[in-house]
Amino acid sequence: MGSTDSIGADDFVGIQRLVHRYADAVVNRDRQQWASTWSADAVWDLGHGRRVEGREAIVELWGRAMGGMYAVVQTADNGDAWRRPDGVVAGRWYVTETYQRAGKDGEPLDAGILRAHYDDTYVSTDDGWLFASRELVIHYSGPPDLSAPFLNTHERLGDGSV
Repeated sequence: MGSTDSIGADDFVGIQRLVHRYADAVVNRDRQQWASTWSADAVWDLGHGRRVEGREAIVELWGRAMGGMYAVVQTADNGDAWRRPDGVVAGRWYVTETYQRAGKDGEPLDAGILRAHYDDTYVSTDDGWLFASRELVIHYSGPPDLSAPFLNTHERLGDGSV
């Protein structure tokens, strides 16, 4: 994360509420609430070439993704936010998503789990904090029995601080 400065408690709580509103909107498929968490010129990067810019494009991609889900529960786990040396407020929040995909006729298909974190930047507005960017970093995506490979193993992360 590099050199960082703390943000105030009120700002932290505002960002924490933003993260939780986002997850709540996913669970409830609330397009309006979910869209309201993004700044107009935001960037959403889901990896694998799935990077979109601007709230309208972000919401359209989300709508298509949610259309492929029979059911989904996203929870925001632990996280933090800080001010970078360049003045930008950034954060990292871990998420868990338990989902069941939908077939072409809407019937339930396979279930899975996503364990990941978002690297975020935020912008403060008159209406509170919004996402300026979110970049998804996947640690596990696969069957609920955890039989798929984890992507954050010691070998994949390198020498690190361990």
